[in-house]
Amino acid sequence: MHPAMLPLLAAETDRLLAFGHRSRVPGGFARQADDGTALEGPRELWIACRMTHVYALGHLLGHAGSEDLVDHGVRSLRAAFRDAEHGGWFPAVAADGVPVDTTKAAYPHAFVVLAATSAATAGHPDAPGLLAEALDVSERRFWDEAAGMVVEEWDRAFTTLDPYRGVNAAMHTVEAYLAAADVTGEDRWLDRALRMVDRVAHHLAPAHDGRIPEHFDADWSPQPDYNADRPADPFRPFGSTVGHGLEWARLTLHTRAALAARGQQPPGWMASAATALYDRAVADGWSVDGAPGFVYTVDWSGRPVVRQRFHWVAAEAVAAAAALHRATGEERFAHDLDRWWGYAADHLVDRRGGSWWHELDPANAVARTVWKEKADLYHAVQATLIPRLPLAPALAPALAAGLLDG
Repeated sequence: MHPAMLPLLAAETDRLLAFGHRSRVPGGFARQADDGTALEGPRELWIACRMTHVYALGHLLGHAGSEDLVDHGVRSLRAAFRDAEHGGWFPAVAADGVPVDTTKAAYPHAFVVLAATSAATAGHPDAPGLLAEALDVSERRFWDEAAGMVVEEWDRAFTTLDPYRGVNAAMHTVEAYLAAADVTGEDRWLDRALRMVDRVAHHLAPAHDGRIPEHFDADWSPQPDYNADRPADPFRPFGSTVGHGLEWARLTLHTRAALAARGQQPPGWMASAATALYDRAVADGWSVDGAPGFVYTVDWSGRPVVRQRFHWVAAEAVAAAAALHRATGEERFAHDLDRWWGYAADHLVDRRGGSWWHELDPANAVARTVWKEKADLYHAVQATLIPRLPLAPALAPALAAGLLDG
C-alpha cells in the first residue's frame, strides 16, 4: 500500500462513521436512505450487530458519538432482539417490539458474537455478559462438532432444524470465533475457526476448481443448482459468489496469523490456499464483461450470472489484497490494493449523500435491483481499517492495542 493512502483511508473511516449516526432508531439501527435518513421498517438483527461492531471500532478510534451508539446497540441486543423465553435472538423485530420473524439462524447469531467481542473490547460493562451468552448459544445450538461447521437455522424453540446448510454462516462464524478467541483467551474458538477454514479453503474450493460451493443438504453434500431460479438472492445466490472467495481468502490468513500469535505452527497449506481463492475470485469476477468492477456471481464454469457490482465485494477485494500483501510481501497484492481502492473511490463512494452505493449495474451506474438502500457500514469500514492493521489480533483488540498504522 502506498503511504499516501493512509490519510485517505483514515478520512474515509471518519466519513463513514459520521454517516451512520442517523441510522439509530428505538430498538436498533435502521437501513438508511441515500442521504442517511433512517428508513421505516423492521429492526434487523444482523444490521444492529454490525453497527454495534463498527461503532465499537469507532469508539476505539476516538470517533465522537461512538460510545453512545455502542451502548444503544448493546442495549438493543440485550432487550429488543433477545428471546427471553427460548434463548437466542430474533432476526427481525417491528418498531413496536413484536418479532416479525422468530427463526434462529447462525448468520445473525455470528454477528451477535462479533458485536459483543468488539463492545467488550471497547469497554462496555454489559458486553462481557452478552458475549458469554452469545457464545453459549452458538456452541449449544449451532456448532456441529462432527462436521466441524455450523448448522443453519432453527425454529424459535430450537426444536426443529432446517436441513439446509451453508458456508456463508460458517464464514461469519469464523470471523466471530477469531475475535472471541482474542477476547476470551480460549483457544477452542480458534480451533473451531481453523476447522471451518480447513473444510472450505483446503478441501471444498480445490475440489471445485477454486470456487466455493455455497449450499448443502443436511449431510453436507453440495447442492450446485440451489436457487438457480433466484440467482440474485442477497444471502443465498446461485453459483459461486465472487466476494466470498475474497472473504474466505482473508479469513484464512487471519486464522493463520492467529495461530502463529499463539505460538502454534499454522498448517503449511494456508498461505497458498488463500492465494488460490483470491486469484480465482479475481479471474472470475474482475472486469470480465468489459467494464471495471467485480460481478456478484458466476456459474461453475466461471461464466458471469449476476453482473451487478455490490459494494461489499469491492470492500472485500481491498481487504483481501491488503491481507495477502501483509502475509506474503508480494508486490502484486499492493498493486491490487491500490487498484481495488481506486475503483471503490471512483464508483462506489457517494461523496454527496454519504457512505457507499450498495449496488451498481454492469455499467457502474447506481442500481437498486437487490439493495434498494444503504444497509450498514460493516464491509466499507473494515476495508478502511484492515489495510492499516496486522492480521492478528482481531480488529477491535488490535485497535485497543494501538496497532493501527498511520
